[in-house]
Amino acid sequence: MITKIENIKTVKYGLSLHTTTPELGLAMSNFVGETRSHVWNLGRDLSSQIHQYLIEFIEPQTWVDLSFIAVAKGPGGFTGTRIGVVLARTLGQQLDIPVFAISTLAAVAWNEKGKSQNNQAIAVEMPAQRGQIFGAIYQPHPDASGLITLLPDTVFTPESWQETLANRNDSYQLIKATSGLAAMVTSILELADLEWQQGKRPHWAEALPYYGQHPVDNILVQEG
Repeated sequence: MITKIENIKTVKYGLSLHTTTPELGLAMSNFVGETRSHVWNLGRDLSSQIHQYLIEFIEPQTWVDLSFIAVAKGPGGFTGTRIGVVLARTLGQQLDIPVFAISTLAAVAWNEKGKSQNNQAIAVEMPAQRGQIFGAIYQPHPDASGLITLLPDTVFTPESWQETLANRNDSYQLIKATSGLAAMVTSILELADLEWQQGKRPHWAEALPYYGQHPVDNILVQEG
């Protein structure tokens, strides 16, 4: 009797986290039909409850099912952004899997791209501290394979942001990101998967937060 051994294809799962606001956003997918996401308004309890919510969310899958982690790297609130990035880095290190750090503004642009069929540039602005503005401009790839960064996340005065937009020679769509950002966790996951498909495998240590206005801008204090 001959026993035929079938090659079992490993299913890829990706997990994304969005913690740049008082809300916690989690999303998980195998990218072949199974996707789930949820948002919780945890406020000040984010740091103490995020691990329990995450453990419950990934079921029935387990940690070993994950092929990569994606996280919103900011801009956003300092504490929440730091919590998400540190957690993503820790998981990436312990599981030995890539960690994709995705701009909060890029996720907003990608979400907007999903609502429209045109490929015009998308300018995203978000309120920052001290009356300033976080701004960035993206151009969707014609083949829907991601976003081209025309202007990376930058802190502007309202006047300099308006001047930047006025000096553009092409048409663009302006999106004001003011609420509901944690719901963009699915866009974080989708953008990370597009990079995965392109063969990118960023090491967990490359995942750094973007604080913009914080005195320790882009410096991650490592724990553990």
